[in-house]
Order: sequence, then structure tokens, then C-alpha cells
Amino acid sequence: MKKFKRIFKYLGFHKAKLTAYGIFTVLGTLFGIVSIGMLAPFISLIVSDSNNSATSNLLKSKAIGSYISDFLNNLIIDHGRLYALGGVCVIIIIATLLKNICIYSASYLSTPIRSSIVKHLRDEMYVKALQLPIGYFTEQKKGDVISRMTNDVNEVDASVVSTLEGLIKDPITIIGYLIAMVIISPALSIGLLVLLPLTGFIIGRVSRLLKKQSKEMSEQLSIALSILDETLTGIRVIKAFLAEKLLYGKFDSVNLRMFNVRNKMARRRDMASPMTEVLGVIVLAAILFFGGLLAIKYKSLAGGDLLAYIAMFAFIINPAKSLSTSFFNMQRGGAALDRIEELLNTPTVIEDNGKGQLDFQHQIEFKNVSFGYAGSKTILNNINLVIPKGKTVALVGSSGAGKSTLADLVPRFHDVSSGELLIDGVNIKDYSLHSLREHISIVTQEPILFNDSINNNISLGKNDATESEVMDAAKVANAYNFIAQKEDAFETNIGDRGNKLSGGEKQRVTIARAVIKNPPILILDEATSSLDTESERLVQDAINKMMQNRTSLVIAHRLSTIRHADEIIVLNQGEIAERGTHDDLVNKENGIYNRLVKMQEVK
Repeated sequence: MKKFKRIFKYLGFHKAKLTAYGIFTVLGTLFGIVSIGMLAPFISLIVSDSNNSATSNLLKSKAIGSYISDFLNNLIIDHGRLYALGGVCVIIIIATLLKNICIYSASYLSTPIRSSIVKHLRDEMYVKALQLPIGYFTEQKKGDVISRMTNDVNEVDASVVSTLEGLIKDPITIIGYLIAMVIISPALSIGLLVLLPLTGFIIGRVSRLLKKQSKEMSEQLSIALSILDETLTGIRVIKAFLAEKLLYGKFDSVNLRMFNVRNKMARRRDMASPMTEVLGVIVLAAILFFGGLLAIKYKSLAGGDLLAYIAMFAFIINPAKSLSTSFFNMQRGGAALDRIEELLNTPTVIEDNGKGQLDFQHQIEFKNVSFGYAGSKTILNNINLVIPKGKTVALVGSSGAGKSTLADLVPRFHDVSSGELLIDGVNIKDYSLHSLREHISIVTQEPILFNDSINNNISLGKNDATESEVMDAAKVANAYNFIAQKEDAFETNIGDRGNKLSGGEKQRVTIARAVIKNPPILILDEATSSLDTESERLVQDAINKMMQNRTSLVIAHRLSTIRHADEIIVLNQGEIAERGTHDDLVNKENGIYNRLVKMQEVK
């Protein structure tokens, strides 16, 4: 049960409701025992000729029904057996009514508890996804993460959370009825207490394989989701290269494996109820035989008590079937919970332990900085770089040189492996993450926009932005004119990933988003490399206006966009190979920058 510790933690938030649920469940069971226990005096009243015949072992028990027994006996003495028979029927009706009121009350309390467990689980997973470092998402398949947050949570909801009620109610019901059965006939119950654990052992052996199959199912589903995500993202390429059959073959292979695993799981799960029923009938046959033996041969058990005993056992079968199904489901849901726990227990790596508040005044300094992912080669090696406030530093170099990684260190998307990254002489780890990132805006090569209005995309980093601030930011980003021409202007929904906008329009919206935040530090990661000439001119003009009086770290492949940078850093295999102004570097014969300039024919 250790794996369900998180579920039990969520249950702890509802102690009062759980207590009330337990009380109603116990009361419901007691009223159920009373209603069934009345079968014994009912039979006795019909078949017996004596006046004082409303007796049974169960009702003789002071713990359960001595008051009812005395009440019925007094009715027989005062009014006769027929009147007492009516009293039995009234007691059965009242007990059954109270039983169902208690059962409904327990269910009424349990529903919000179950729903809140799923809510807490989803909330915790989403918060964890926001906290995980960017490196996690580069190493993991997006489909696997989505599968854990959707399918696995749904599996836990269907297989674990929905059975929690039964795991509380069913054992209470079974124990309550077993106690009543022991009171009626201790001898008959001894055999029953031997047979029930044996049937439970058989059911448990069958259910264990479900966990392995459920885990395999989740893994295959995550692969299918990854293929689906890649298909929807690259649908134009797939069609252009006639790769439909290839992608379908991959998806169909995974889908077939899911089909086979699902069938195996269903067969094993569906076996729970009939197997429990068959075992229950075997036990019932044993009770009938030995109970009849006690009643007929040894005269130690009254016929009414035997009937009540059998009826109680019949009422145990359904809770037992439900309990066995719950154990099957718990095994299946346990595999999903393991995958969820794996995500929730993933180290965040970037610890937000700093308390300092950044007030950027002087410079950003990379001091002997090296970086590499765990278990992989070093990406940056011994970087020493100072970016004074208000200056523009550009990073150039071939793909894989470490440009984006170096820029990602500033907002702490990664932490340095060795050395220090300082702002105003203070290690950035000593600043709170919120304070640090509040001072930084980023414009990436691929515009990242959300399926929302233009206004909400621009004001993403400043939720309290006024209408005039949004408009001013759009003007700085050269985006106001095209936005104003749209039917709904700033309230226009831009679709999934901003696909209703052109590439240049999307990039200008992201620049407006960066402008409205009004940060002192800008990181521009190849912001114009994927645009056509006209869009590039508009975006570059917007970038130039945005960079005024700000500290900028610019990554660029098009060297024409950074020729006026205060310093250009040329990276090669994670190290600084050259540095200087455009004029300094272009005059270095056989230099890396000189070669790059000639390749792009920069004049």
C-alpha cells in the first residue's frame, strides 16, 4: 500500500467527511443486519405453535437485538402471533429505510472526496510540469508526458479513486455481517472463516498480472500519443513526401500492441466477478450442507437462524465480488500511479532557494562557466564574458556551438555545471527565480503563441496591462497596423500556436509581448532567421526599437543583423574562439567570423 501514499495524503484533507462516511457506513450495515435478522423470528412465528416463539441467537444477543426480541415477545403475549408478524414486517421496512438513508448519505459524502483526489493529483502534476527544467522536455517524449498527465490520471481515477469507497464500505459490510453470522452460529462460521481467506488468496494470485499489463498499456499509449503529436505537427511534410503509409505503419503497429494488451487486461479483469461468484456458490453449498447438518442431526441451529445465516452470506457475496474487483482495479491503477509518481518525483534541478531581489544596475558576468547535461559531453567550457548594462552582445557560431545554451543560463533554464554566473557581482542562484526572470524578456526563433486573443498573448507577461499599454507595445513591435485591420482587432483569436497569423505577424506579436514587460535584459534567439525579406525588415526594425537602452544578448545566424553589436562572441565547440566588434573580427584573415561573413557575403 506504500505506492498509494499520495492518495492517502489527499484523503487526509477530508478527515471530517471520512469520519462521517465511516459512521454512516457502519449504521447502514447495522440496519441491514437488523432487517435480515428479522427473518429468523418471521420464520419462527410462522412454523412454531408456541406463544413465545420470536427468538433467535442473533436477537438474543444484547449487543444486537435483545430489545427487539423482548418487544416481539411482548407483542405475542399481549396481542398474538399475527400482530407480532405485522410488527416484524414494520421493523424490516423501517430498518431497510434507515439502511438506505445511511448508504445514500455515505455516497453523498464520498463523491466530492473522490473528485477532490483527482483534482489534487492533476494540480500537482501540472505544477510539477511547470517546475521541471527545460532539459527534461528535450530528453523525454512529449507524448509520454501528456500520457502521464491524462491517461494515467484517468486510469487512477477509474481504477483506484473510484474503488476507494468500496475499499472502506465493503470491508465494513463484510465484517459486520460476519460478526452477526458468528453470533448466530459460531460452529458454522469457523468453517466460513477458513474458506473465505482461501478464496481471497486465489483471487489475489490472478490479479497480480494486471499491474504488468497495465504498465505496458500506458507505455504503448505514450508512444501512440508521440506519433500523433508528430503527425499533427508535421502534416505538411508528411503529405509532401508521401509518407502517409510510413507513419500509418508506425501508428498501426503500436495500436495493434495496445489492442492485444487491452484484450488481455479485459479478460483478466472480467474474470474477477464470475470467479468470485463461483467461489461464493461453492462456499454457500458448504454452508447449506453443514448448516443443514447442524439443524437436522444435532438440533443446534434453528431453521429461522439458518435461513437468516444464508441470507446474510448472500448479502456478503456482492460486497466480496466488489472488493475482489477493487483489488483487480487497484493492481491495474497501481501501474498508472507508478508512472505518475515517477514524474512527480523527478528532481526539479533548478532550486529556487534564493531570497535576493534583483535590481540590475551594472553588468552580467560569466566567470569560468562550464555546462553539460548529466551523463553527456560538456557543451560549454570555461566561458568568461562580461555584458555591461545597456550594451548589446551577439553570439555567433555554427549549429551546436553552444549559443542557445549559453543564453539559457541567464534566466536559469539551466544551472552552470561549474563556475559562476553573476549579475551585479551576485550569483544568480542567490536571487529568487521570480525576481530574476522578471527582469528578462525572450524572443525565440520559433514564435511561441497560445490559442487565445492577440491581446491576451501580448499581455501574457503583464496580466494587469491596460489597453493603451497593449497598443503601445504593438506599435513598438510594428504590429499595430496588421492587428487593427483584423475584424476583431486585438480580440482576434489567433488559433492553435498562432497559425491564423503569418510568420512575420507571429514574430511581431512575440516582440510586443516582450516589449510590454519592459525588462532591462533582452535575449533574442535568432528572432529573424526564419522570415522572408520584408517580414525580416519589419521585425528587425521592431527589435532595434525594443533594444534601445536595454542590455541585449543576441543570437544570430544572419550576421547583417548584429554588425552594430558592442561585442560579438564567436563560439566554437563550446568555447570562445574569437571576440570583438564586427570590424575587428571581419579584418582577421582566416578567422571564423571572417569566413562566416564571406559565406553570407556581408559587405
